[in-house]
Amino acid sequence: MNLSFLSLRSRSLVLHLAWLAAGAAAAVSLPAAETFRPTPDHLVRPDVPAGKLVAMPPWTSRLFAPTVRDWWVYVPAGYKPDGTAALMVFQDGHDYVNPKGNWRAPTVFDNLIAAGAMPVTLAVFVNPGHDPAKPAPKSAWQASNRSLEYNSLGDRYARFLLEELLPEVAKTYPFSDDPERRAIAGASSGGIAAFTVAWERPDRFRKVLSTIGSFVHLAGGHDYPALIRKTERRPLRVFLEDAAGDLDNPYGNWPLANRQMHAALKYMGYDVKFEYADGFAHNSVHGGMVLPDALRWLWRAEKPVAEIDIRGDLGGDLTLHKLLIPGEDWTPVAEGLGFADALAADGDGNLWFSDLRGAGAGVYRISGDGTRTKFSPEAASGLKFGPDGRIYACQGAKQRLIALGAADGAIGVLAEGVRPNDLVVTGAGHIYFTETAAKQVTWLDPKTGARRAADTGLAGPNGIALSPDGGTLAVSEHAGGHVWTFRVNPDGALDAKMPTMTLRRPIDPAGTFRFHEPPPYKAASRGDGMATDALGRYFVTTALGVQVFDPTGRACGLLALPPTDKGLTSCVLAGPARDYLYVAAGDRIFRRKVQVTAAR
Repeated sequence: MNLSFLSLRSRSLVLHLAWLAAGAAAAVSLPAAETFRPTPDHLVRPDVPAGKLVAMPPWTSRLFAPTVRDWWVYVPAGYKPDGTAALMVFQDGHDYVNPKGNWRAPTVFDNLIAAGAMPVTLAVFVNPGHDPAKPAPKSAWQASNRSLEYNSLGDRYARFLLEELLPEVAKTYPFSDDPERRAIAGASSGGIAAFTVAWERPDRFRKVLSTIGSFVHLAGGHDYPALIRKTERRPLRVFLEDAAGDLDNPYGNWPLANRQMHAALKYMGYDVKFEYADGFAHNSVHGGMVLPDALRWLWRAEKPVAEIDIRGDLGGDLTLHKLLIPGEDWTPVAEGLGFADALAADGDGNLWFSDLRGAGAGVYRISGDGTRTKFSPEAASGLKFGPDGRIYACQGAKQRLIALGAADGAIGVLAEGVRPNDLVVTGAGHIYFTETAAKQVTWLDPKTGARRAADTGLAGPNGIALSPDGGTLAVSEHAGGHVWTFRVNPDGALDAKMPTMTLRRPIDPAGTFRFHEPPPYKAASRGDGMATDALGRYFVTTALGVQVFDPTGRACGLLALPPTDKGLTSCVLAGPARDYLYVAAGDRIFRRKVQVTAAR
């Protein structure tokens, strides 16, 4: 096939089709400038100890049933079965183990390990799965499950590796549990798959090599640059490669998509390197030639300090860079609880919370020096301090809303026959509380006992917060995907109802993933407790972490979950300067310092 007369774009498309059909761009006649040129690290050296490549029995997947796939394990010379070896996983493994291909990964590993340029590293080369009920593919590139496994966002492919394949490897060849000693790689759709695994599970993989990565709209991957800019930086090191002659088709522009990925990662301060070349096409020629240097960079010992450049930010943008403090992370402040909820702060910034379960159930205060004091045996799912100094509390289990005396904890019953979840108290002393099961927000005047439905119909109204000026009420949906806002009128009536903030929701692994469509999302964001700060930002605990919005409802970003497998239920800004964000997560409470000058 002579491609010399074709335009660069046309040549790229032809080569992509050849890549898919034949599985090796080297089989296509390329212009001299695009011919693979092996480096010395690609060549077998008689003085370098060679590892062994073990062909494993075909793997029948449980998570991607009933697919079957081929795979290989590379065991380096010098490997010791003591669990210290590093690990690297390659998608489309057949291409990387080809001794005459453009990668020649086992040989490159032999040479770099012998030179001390990378640690003793076990490698797993895995092909995409194929449904045995379908006709046998002409090549592994055409395996029936490749696009579903590789292009889909979410954690399903990560789970396949972590729950199925890697435990099988570890039975014979133990490797390190340290995520810093684990890398993952792939090309094209395998490249975005590699990134997705590390993005979803940075607790297991922290090094990514993606060449000609398909960060385009094959199955929602084009969203990654925006997600990266709106998500707290994850501890990843990422090497990207692409070339100007890569694909440009109805699903996106590959060179532009990879440049967008690099820009987003760089903006957020990631340890990222982008190798970009003129010419070349959607193949492994350039990626293969830079593989040795990419591995050197990925495995280097240097730990660079994040570089943040916000000169392009608009003055009014409340980005994550204006909230997070470098080096500050979640730390536990209370552990061993039954079930923590109802975080609140008093006028001095002391943290208050409720333990809902067990022998220690009740309301507690944690003072600035960390001393924990039990204030009342009356457990509550929502706590707020009112302008009269009393502590207002939701007791849905007892079907009542109460007030506790600030001095003695004396109980005053304000409403019965209700199931309150969370509440706010206005400057006038009025109360709004959510009744989640009834899909209702209820207004109460505690002085007169007057009570009425302020709003109905939200999908599980849960968390609730007031803007700093008290003029806007915000309510999060636990079973839906929004935070709704209302205008608060002097008589307590609500109007101007709008779904102002759109919550990010988890991807549903049981949903249907379709080519060229966004991934299926769960209906429930699990929006829960809320807080606001003096700048008018809203903090919302959700299934994905703490989501932050500016006063207009624009997403500022997502804060990572603390190190727990429990869901978040409540949050508050506390401390003397209200500059600590606290979250309740099951049996623990965490906090982290943020850039906030005051809080409500």
